[in-house]
Formats: sequence, C-alpha cells, structure tokens
Amino acid sequence: MTAPKVMIVAIEASADALGAGLARALKARVPGVTFFGVGGAQMAAEGIDSPFDTHELQVWGLIEGLMALRRAQRRVREVAEIAAREKPDAAVLIDAWGFNLRMAHALRKLDPNIKLIKYVGPQLFASRPGRAKTLAKAVDQLLAILPFDAPYYQPYGLPVTFVGNPSLTLDVTGANGARFRKVVGAGKTDPVLLVLPGSRPAEIRRLMPDFEDAARRLIADRPRLKVAVVAADTVADQVREAVAGWPVETVIIQGHEAKLDAMKGATVAIACSGTVTSELALAGCPMVVGYKVSKSTYAIGKHLIRTPWIVLLNIAAGRAIVPELIQHACTGDALAALAGERLDDAALRARQIADQNAALDVMGRGGPDPAVKAAEVVAGYLKR
Repeated sequence: MTAPKVMIVAIEASADALGAGLARALKARVPGVTFFGVGGAQMAAEGIDSPFDTHELQVWGLIEGLMALRRAQRRVREVAEIAAREKPDAAVLIDAWGFNLRMAHALRKLDPNIKLIKYVGPQLFASRPGRAKTLAKAVDQLLAILPFDAPYYQPYGLPVTFVGNPSLTLDVTGANGARFRKVVGAGKTDPVLLVLPGSRPAEIRRLMPDFEDAARRLIADRPRLKVAVVAADTVADQVREAVAGWPVETVIIQGHEAKLDAMKGATVAIACSGTVTSELALAGCPMVVGYKVSKSTYAIGKHLIRTPWIVLLNIAAGRAIVPELIQHACTGDALAALAGERLDDAALRARQIADQNAALDVMGRGGPDPAVKAAEVVAGYLKR
C-alpha cells in the first residue's frame, strides 16, 4: 500500500500558517504521509515548496479580485497540472474563496475520487449566504474556524466540523510587555501607541496615511506618548519606507516574539481589521480598528454586507465593543479621537478589555488545537 499524499493550497499569509500547522499534525498521525501544493515560507519549512510566489495572488476587494482573475485562472491550471502528476488522495484548500473554488472545480474534473476539503469557509453571516450551496456542491468537507458556520450548510448536506479558530490558540503567556517598553523607551506608566497597518500591500497604501495622521495628532497632545509600528514580513520594506517619513519618532517592530511583546506592553492599538484583532484581544490590548478598500469595491460591497460590523469580536459580542472606522469614516482625526479616549481613560480601557475577553470565549477560546482537530478529520478521509 502506497503512502497517502495530501495536497495543500494556501495563497495567503494566514492560510500558510494553517497549512503548516496541518502538515505538522498530519505527520504525527499518518505514517509516511507526503505533501505538495502551494504556500509560503511556513509551509516551505514543512517541506512543501510552492511552484510560484503566492504574493502575486494576495489581492483584497471585489474589483481587485476581478482584475487579477486571469492571473488566478492561469495559476489554477498550473496547480491542476501538478496535481495530475502527483495524484493526491486528498486536497485541503485553505481560505481564498475565489481561487480555491476554481481549484476545487479543476480538481473534481481531474479526478472525482480526490477528497476535497475546504479549510475556513466564507463568512456567510456577513455576506452572500448563497455561497453555502455553491461550496456544498464543490467539496466533500468543510473545516470551520467559527462556531456559527455550520447551520448555513445544513440544508445542503455538507459535512462541517468546527475545528476552532487558530488565532485563539496564540500563546501570549511568554510575552514580555516590559521588554517592549524598554525597546521603545517607555516607563511603566508612559502611554504607548501600537500601530498595526496590515499584511497586504494595498492595506499599507490605504491605511498608513491615516494611521500616521492619527499618531501625529495623538503625540501633539501627549508629549510622553511612545509610538511603535508592527511591520509584517510580507510588507516590511513597504512599512519601513512609509514610516521613514513620519514626523514622530517611531520604533519598527518585526518578528513574532517582538510583536507579542508589543501587544502585551502597549496601552492602546490602532489596527487594520483582520486576525490581528483577535491576537490583540488575547494579549489584553484595547484597540481601535480602521479599514479601507477601493472606492469601487466599497460601492459594491456595502450592498452585499449583511452585518453592521466587520470585526469578529463585535460579531461575536453582538455589539460594537471595538470601535470600527470603515472607509470614509477612517480618518486620522477620528482614529485619534477614539484612541485618545482610551489612552486617557484607564476605566474605559478596562471595560473594553473585559468585553473583548467575553467575546473571545464566545468565539471558542480554550478549545483543542485546531491543527490537531483538522488533522484528525483529514486523516479520517485518508484511511477511507
């Protein structure tokens, strides 16, 4: 009997982390299992080399996605050709709704016997619930990271396993806020603003001017305020170039450990919407969230979004516990006003931290390791 072979497709940074975790967990459970697919540095560290740089497909927004469609279709064909040679027993397609739906169709056409497993479903609670039926026709299994996903798929018979949200397993117990404060030159009681502008090039372009304006306004009224900016590896050079022109003294934070220290030690954060909001909540850092997309994407998206919030903490809480400033509302003045309130009011910070903690519990904090649970489901398909 030949060793089982698993294909993993992960074109975004967060998906790359999920793919690497899944590969490690499968190696521990399935003797001799081998892998191939598409991913980034973390999957490469597990021996899964990507045939192309996934950064070219990391676009965000409806219009941007349409503009990249031809490039994505070409890459789908390329990966399908690799799958035809490798003949996987199962394919795990992580996040990236548009790309991986096309990937699922291509693989199903290639070999109906390949077990297709989608890892992370589209956010149906927020937009286009009809995608549940589409996904049910395309794949054999969904590994969900949100506890409120399953009911959307029940009418269509797609097996759904809630594996847990990987961002909620982040271990912040070793984070050292005092070490971060020493790096930025802040004392125990000095206010510290942490800026997290995102991990996609478009996010940096759109958000950094407003985040800079907010930092400038805040420090003008608070001379003791220290400012630090987290630079994700995917956009580190772009962030450094942007921050070089800031009129305020700013420390660049790069690397996983340093980022956790910063989240633990900061007084308040101004952050791009995304996984980082859950990480900040786990570290006990109150935040203000800003986000912008292209004008055309926003014009279309505002008619499709069904929830009043985009931050999962707010969706889980059922109310706006984290301030969200979206599109036109995301200005330096507005960000500074909300962040300033939290910098100046310890009681307000404490209430927000308590609300964030309650939302984390609703989201499934404290559950089993999602990578282990996901591996158990995939291993079950391999045994069949």
